[in-house]
Amino acid sequence: MQSNDTLSTDQKPSRPTGISIKLAILAVAIALCLGIGFFVVEHHRNVEKDELDSQTTADIGNAPLVDVVGVKYAAPTQSLSLPGETRGWYQSTIYARVSGYVGQWFSDIGDRVRKGQVLATIETPDLDQQLVAAEQKLAVSQAEVKVMEANANFAKKTYERWRDSPKGVVSDQEREEKEAEFSSSAARVNAAEAQVNADKADVERANDLEEFKKVSAPYDGVITERRIDIGDLVTAGSTSNTTLLYGIAQINEIRVFVDVPQRIAGSLDMDAQAVATTDEFVGRKFQGKIARTSRAIDPSSRTLHVEVDIQNPDLLLMPGMYVQVMMQLTHKRFIEVPASALMFRSAGPQVAVVGDDGKVGFRDVEIGVDQGDVVEIASGLSIGDRVALNLSSQIADGDRVTPNPAETAVANAPQPSAEHPSGILTSAAQTP
Repeated sequence: MQSNDTLSTDQKPSRPTGISIKLAILAVAIALCLGIGFFVVEHHRNVEKDELDSQTTADIGNAPLVDVVGVKYAAPTQSLSLPGETRGWYQSTIYARVSGYVGQWFSDIGDRVRKGQVLATIETPDLDQQLVAAEQKLAVSQAEVKVMEANANFAKKTYERWRDSPKGVVSDQEREEKEAEFSSSAARVNAAEAQVNADKADVERANDLEEFKKVSAPYDGVITERRIDIGDLVTAGSTSNTTLLYGIAQINEIRVFVDVPQRIAGSLDMDAQAVATTDEFVGRKFQGKIARTSRAIDPSSRTLHVEVDIQNPDLLLMPGMYVQVMMQLTHKRFIEVPASALMFRSAGPQVAVVGDDGKVGFRDVEIGVDQGDVVEIASGLSIGDRVALNLSSQIADGDRVTPNPAETAVANAPQPSAEHPSGILTSAAQTP
């Protein structure tokens, strides 16, 4: 009996422990959370879908919103900024007028010289001998004139004596011979005097060449080159094989040469103000004016060669410098629109004009001046028109749009400044 009781006691099922109960509760909680989360997500998804469907339905019934800006007149003048190159008012190369060798030089590069100042001297032994020979030849010619004059005086007196002799004492033949001898002697005097004049010219020429032994400055300026030294052999002339002696430039006034694109060449005014600036002198403006143009378009570059004269009293500007030149242009008063209003199609440039009824109409326009962010329209628009900006290609002619009431597109256009009423026109925007 005791063994049976023991066996029945061992076979009784065990009661659940505390850990098992906790795990079960946790599993049930997780399942509930997942269920609630799935329900919330699905609910939000359905709400968003309903809102999107409602918005799409509303958009289908409404016209698209576009930025619209009213056109306006461009300023009648504008500034053109183009690169230029400086040159001296006078810019010369000095060659030798006589052959010889350099005896001395007195001026070096960078020296400021005055007109007539001696820059160097040239020793010319051959020229010196030529001058002596010319002077001796002149002395001989002058002596021959005196001899000829004496013979002519004797022939004259003889002829007069024979001419006044009674007939029968002197024959007509002798009288004619004396007359011919007198005329011949007078002609020999004239020939001798002509030779004297020729010899004087040779002497004067040699003296003039002697003056060229002194190399002098042709005007007030600055020495820009020196190619000689003492003892150098120099040759008269200015051929490609002849070495120059000096380079000189007058720079108290500077010429600046600018190539202006053909399409705006007609907008330049003679004597119009121009301002040159350079990176070497930040903040410094060199005032000048348009002095002259070539009055011909270069066929290779389609540009007009323009000269701007600038005063340079402190000699800051030097020949050969790169500068930026700003000039004022005057032209026909065009209509100004932002560049984002332009559309380029097969028919050419167009703009979309929005009418009072909200309908879009495309117009062909002619571009007058392209300034980059702003374009000046020569024809196709008039004051009072409103143009659409950044218009979608899906909008066709006659479609209705909703203009942006704030017209925020106005902020896209560059505002004029006090110094330059319509902004600065760059050379890149003015390619012919």
